Amino acid sequence: MRETIDRFFERLANVQIARPAIPMALVALLSALGAWLALHLELRTRFDQLLPESQPSVVALREAQARTPYAQTAMIVLEGDDLVIRKFGDAIVPRLRALGPSVVTSADDGVQTARSFFMPRAALFLTTAELAKLSQVADDRWNWEVARASGTALDDTEPPPVDKDEIQKLFESKPGASEVDRFPDGYFARPGALVVLARSPVPLGDLDDVKRAVDRMHGEVDEAAREDPAFSRVRVTWTGDMIAGLDEYAAVRDDLLHVGGTGLALVLSVVVLYFMRFRALVVMTATIACGLACTFGLTDLVIGHLNVATGFLFSIVAGNGINVGILYLSRYYEEKRNGASTAEAVRVAHRTTWPSTAVAAIASAAAYSSLAATHFRTFRQFAFIGASGMTTCWLVTVTLLPALLVALDARPMAPAGAGVFARVRRGVPYGALFAKIVPRAPTAILVASAAVGIAGIVCAARYAARNPMEYDLTKIQNDRMSGGERRRAWDVATSILGKFNDAMVVLADDPEDAREAQAVLRDRWAKAPANRKPFDAVRSIFDFVPDDQVEKLPVVLGLADRVRSAREHRFVTDADWARTEPLLPPPDLKPWGLGDLPADVARPFTERSGARGTIVLVEPSATENTNDLHYLLRYAASFRDVPLRNGKVLHGAGRALVFADILDAVVTQVPRALGISLALTIAAVLATLRRSHAASVLAALAVGFSGVALFLYYAHIRLNFLNFIALPITFGIGVDYSVNVMQRYAADGSRDILATLRTTGGAVVLCSLTTMLGYFALLGSHNQAIRSLGEVAVAGEASCLLAAVLALPAWWYRRT
Repeated sequence: MRETIDRFFERLANVQIARPAIPMALVALLSALGAWLALHLELRTRFDQLLPESQPSVVALREAQARTPYAQTAMIVLEGDDLVIRKFGDAIVPRLRALGPSVVTSADDGVQTARSFFMPRAALFLTTAELAKLSQVADDRWNWEVARASGTALDDTEPPPVDKDEIQKLFESKPGASEVDRFPDGYFARPGALVVLARSPVPLGDLDDVKRAVDRMHGEVDEAAREDPAFSRVRVTWTGDMIAGLDEYAAVRDDLLHVGGTGLALVLSVVVLYFMRFRALVVMTATIACGLACTFGLTDLVIGHLNVATGFLFSIVAGNGINVGILYLSRYYEEKRNGASTAEAVRVAHRTTWPSTAVAAIASAAAYSSLAATHFRTFRQFAFIGASGMTTCWLVTVTLLPALLVALDARPMAPAGAGVFARVRRGVPYGALFAKIVPRAPTAILVASAAVGIAGIVCAARYAARNPMEYDLTKIQNDRMSGGERRRAWDVATSILGKFNDAMVVLADDPEDAREAQAVLRDRWAKAPANRKPFDAVRSIFDFVPDDQVEKLPVVLGLADRVRSAREHRFVTDADWARTEPLLPPPDLKPWGLGDLPADVARPFTERSGARGTIVLVEPSATENTNDLHYLLRYAASFRDVPLRNGKVLHGAGRALVFADILDAVVTQVPRALGISLALTIAAVLATLRRSHAASVLAALAVGFSGVALFLYYAHIRLNFLNFIALPITFGIGVDYSVNVMQRYAADGSRDILATLRTTGGAVVLCSLTTMLGYFALLGSHNQAIRSLGEVAVAGEASCLLAAVLALPAWWYRRT
């Protein structure tokens, strides 16, 4: 097998030497096609797109988006003088509504319509017993007042006065009646602030349509601001999930450009320092550019998009994929310094580096591929792009790089000479430092390595035992989303609107199923411990249609007549009358049903088809933090499945369920991915190295990974759905360095491990630096989860590199 592959590379070298234009043209054509495809990659930033489409929470979310009348909201927070902001809000609302249902489903700055409908009907939300008690209290007071006024009272004992505060609390406890007093003047307002709430049918993922819709809303608000000079003094801030989605997309897009550009620049800079040759920079830039173009062109064909995790693979693939070219170029220049011609150097570089670079590429691809064994969609996509990137970069390098060297570097290499300039021309000897350290303290290095290994095992066990998962969702958001004006405005809006706007959805097939689901959920709330209530309220359209209206209506109308009579006889003060009059029903009040409710009231419970009553809303607890996954898991579990008496099971939908499933995917898939990555890495090492060599490489890998465990434990790193990725790929990428050192040491007849460090060791250090810098660039991301991925990956690279250039050489130095 080895001889067959050697002959293949010999023939390939002959083609590249005789006709370099052929492989160059082939790679250029494929790269141009790949670049054109890559430009069509869509960037998706929603978290539900990290899960498989078959995931129950995603299926339920898609159904909710298809059936509910609005996909997302924009909230305009107005701050200033109370009279001015109310006038400004009233000017904005009709303009937003005029944009039409394709842009704005609804726009409101208050509940004026709901108040005008419910205030004269509020008493019907009381129970029959409560109405009877209230009626008795009113009758007793009426009789006493009449008797006192006419002088016919037989008993001077005054009955207790009507407790207005008690009645107020009675009304507030009723879901429908509470709408009367939730916003006292009908506006979504508090002193100094008012919210205009606009709902849009534009789906979350259609970013172009979202941007157009938001731009049109901005235009209408700007036009409204010109209607009155006083409006110019109002502070206007936009927030809501429409705005957050655009901010998220802009942040990720900027990150991709910034992190990708920074990573590539850092990678190429250390390449220049190592080789100190302009031609090396040219050929390496061309090679990695073609590798990246082919990789992401293939990504467009197979996946078609990038997400918040895979988008940053540009920097990672660049840093890791360039390693093949570094090892090849290092051996090529080593041969040329020894007097070989370009053709001879190409042949030797092919023959001597293909085993180590192939193993490195296979091991790296295997490490990425281990993520494909999970059910988490973002892991599988990360696996495909990473594995195909390693394979593609290897194929592009062995095809293109030798041909470029033949075309651009045909002249013999001049003797290095002496002096400072000559040393600069030789480049930075990355491996020389380690070649000096190893012989001075080999025993100390081995003892320290053993100590790291033992301590790493202990710390890994303790780290796993203390539940290392990240439960704070603000720690995986973009910086601009976890603070700043948008966040402040969101807090203002939430303090006014409450968490009704953040409610999750349970969808039913018909109104009766929805009503039963509401009852099931309320029963769950009642059975939960007082300090562990999973949600605050369960709302449906039936909250706004009280039961037993026919029975209660005569009592309510009679009570209203009694109050009006009391007012005529001046038994009711002006202050009490001002509070009571709006609540009195007209004499012709009739019972009402679902179809009689105003559109503004019914809208949250109305489907796109117009069907009313099939939507149940579950409000999160006002005292809990919805960015805390501990609570979010409990909240999601409380309404994920709602069984009914008829055998149906209704399913909840919303953000809480998506994040709960993301955490579950990470927790359940971590052991599998780590185990597969380790198994594939060990298999690749055993298949390519002799037993003694393989054992020392795996020992070095164990030391390297122990260093990662120490870093995770003592740096108090919490695992999330992104930084976890660094762990399985550390096995494959980290073992590359030990494999390359071992391959060169075994191939040299001198058995001089220090010479190996000075030559291949330098290239290995450079390979690690490029990979490390690819990850290091992630630390400049706006996203905290991406930064944490960079931190863990850099620690893994550094630890595995030190094991390869210190622990492994120290062992073989002592043996020889």
